[in-house]
Amino acid sequence: MKELYIKQIASTLKVQPWQVENCAELFDEGCTIPFISRYRKERTGGLSDIEVAEIKHWVEVYAEMEKRKASILKTIQEQERLTDPLRQKIENCLSSSELEDLYLPYKPKRKTRATVAAAKGLEPLADLLWKGRSRDPRHDASAFVKGEVQDVEDALQGARDILAERFSETAPVREHLRGIYRTRRVQSQVTKAGQTAPEAAKYRSYFNFSHPIATIPSHNLLAMLRARDEGYLRVEIDADGEKCGNKIYYDYCQAQGYPQPETGRQVREAVDDAWKRLLDPSITGEVLREAKERADAESVQVFGENLRQLLLAPPVGQKRVMAIDPGFRTGCKVVCLDAQGNLLRHDVIFPHPPVSKKIEAITKVADLVEEFDIEVIAIGNGTAGRETEDFIRKVGLPESVRIFSVSEDGASVYSASDVGREEFPEQDVTVRGAVSIGRRLMDPLAELVKIGPKSLGVGQYQHDVDQTLLKEKLDNTVESCVNSVGVNLNTASPYLLQYVSGLGPALSKAIVEYRASHGGFRSREQLREVPRLGAKAFQQCAGFLRIPGGTQPLDNSAVHPEAYHLVEKMAKDLKVSVKELVGNAELCQRIHAGDYVEKDFGLPTIHDILQELQKPGRDPRETAREFSFADDIREIDDLKPGMELPGIVTNLTAFGAFVDIGLHENGLIHASQMGVKGMAVPSKVLKLHQQIIVQVLSVDLERNRIGLRLVK
Repeated sequence: MKELYIKQIASTLKVQPWQVENCAELFDEGCTIPFISRYRKERTGGLSDIEVAEIKHWVEVYAEMEKRKASILKTIQEQERLTDPLRQKIENCLSSSELEDLYLPYKPKRKTRATVAAAKGLEPLADLLWKGRSRDPRHDASAFVKGEVQDVEDALQGARDILAERFSETAPVREHLRGIYRTRRVQSQVTKAGQTAPEAAKYRSYFNFSHPIATIPSHNLLAMLRARDEGYLRVEIDADGEKCGNKIYYDYCQAQGYPQPETGRQVREAVDDAWKRLLDPSITGEVLREAKERADAESVQVFGENLRQLLLAPPVGQKRVMAIDPGFRTGCKVVCLDAQGNLLRHDVIFPHPPVSKKIEAITKVADLVEEFDIEVIAIGNGTAGRETEDFIRKVGLPESVRIFSVSEDGASVYSASDVGREEFPEQDVTVRGAVSIGRRLMDPLAELVKIGPKSLGVGQYQHDVDQTLLKEKLDNTVESCVNSVGVNLNTASPYLLQYVSGLGPALSKAIVEYRASHGGFRSREQLREVPRLGAKAFQQCAGFLRIPGGTQPLDNSAVHPEAYHLVEKMAKDLKVSVKELVGNAELCQRIHAGDYVEKDFGLPTIHDILQELQKPGRDPRETAREFSFADDIREIDDLKPGMELPGIVTNLTAFGAFVDIGLHENGLIHASQMGVKGMAVPSKVLKLHQQIIVQVLSVDLERNRIGLRLVK
């Protein structure tokens, strides 16, 4: 990678150039983000997986820019207009807008007013005006009245069109104007369609809105641009036309020295036309795109953090589960799962109106709990969720049976997906949905990877942001979560395995097929026998796969096989076996990390090994906790300002946190009501699915909106 890109990435991300260079080399070697951040700390200086992912993003951005530069240089070379200074400027570019500005004068054009004028032979007249060599523009223009040029005014108009396009394609002009526009305000006005369409009411806050473009919150800008695309708003930047025209004329034209006022007037007309017709729309679009890129990045960051918290939500572990997908008219679908998540039985109960077979429902639930020795009950939090939870708590189940409310987001997507059909080909969508609810209580990570992240309801404006950027962030987040927890090689589904470092759909399927035909893996080394799983894939995945009870005790830890010899040396020095060392904190504390440093294994890696040896295979996730809503709050009408209620955080955005307090409508804690000084960043204060206490600030019955304040 070129040095100028390395330095720019380092400056942008506030890391050292050598860290960027080493990461780029590791990417070229086929290393993944989780592997680099976990097992190559000496080469990265201990960068986190998030930092490594950022470097990878920019490495790919500049790789694409390098391809673009090559294409541009080839095009200009073919026109025989490529000079050494221009080549140098292009090769040294770090900004895509600057690069495109340099290319603009040489870019093949469609038909424009300037190309039409040039075809009429009016470029020499434009040159006379631009260079101040015309003493009498009208007299000089008369010499061009021939062919398609009808009269003097037609000739002058054509010359001005050529000059206007030249101004609009001048890189310094464009950059100076961008600088002006970046300091101005973005404003929106309602259109005629917005005034009459009922669907536009949700954008009412933006019917007459203005905010500095440099600091506009991401959710405001994305909402405005969506409304613009739907035809309900006009969005523009309030650039001062006269100021911009003066900037172009006095900075770039007067230096030519126009001896005749009429010549200067012709040039000034061309400048004003260039700004109004060409530059203003173009620069407005560019600056809005820049602002949207910032908004996209912020929104994608929020989405990624929410997804991380959702995937790393506390699991209840391998328990015998009854899962219930609630409903009123169609009843509640009930499934019973064993501790491995296998479906044992499914049924339907009707404890609610209009059917109201409550006694029958009580009998069925009690019998199933006893027959399958149920340990926990998972109840979907959608329609009839609160009522079903109340019903279950009154059935009179053993005190040892714990009850949890589980988010249904994405369950219906899973039930109708290819994955759902493949796992349960003989069951209908209601059974699959209930199974998904139960399994996500047991292990949210293992179940939610089967559902597209955008279907999990944990972002803002996910359909409006750059989809490539969003996919990159979400894929990195899922991969990071899966590898930070580790995966049981003998029980993981192919959908979970495919997110393990170095694997993918094909290799994960090959592993499952090998497992089915050969039985469970006894060691990580056995992975080398899996068809098409080569040395590089083994290197990348081995440290993240766990084998409980295998022949090698280190195979159930995050210690990488390439470092097993170090642990063996530690055990030998302590005169114990590796098996005796693993999990023995007292023995681990007697080890001096510096004694085991080697060429490729520095102190960061040795410290990681020692930490892992003390608690091998430790799950970083917390344990699940039960939760209950306030008994006396059933409808929004029950709310009164000042009430303090328990709630669960359901979504985090840039402007606040949405909280489920047991009603059909979620309440909103605005960022200003987070209980800290100033406007808090919600994701820095709260976590997804966190259990909190809130105070009711306002209740808008007309719009079903609830304002909340964080208490604790």
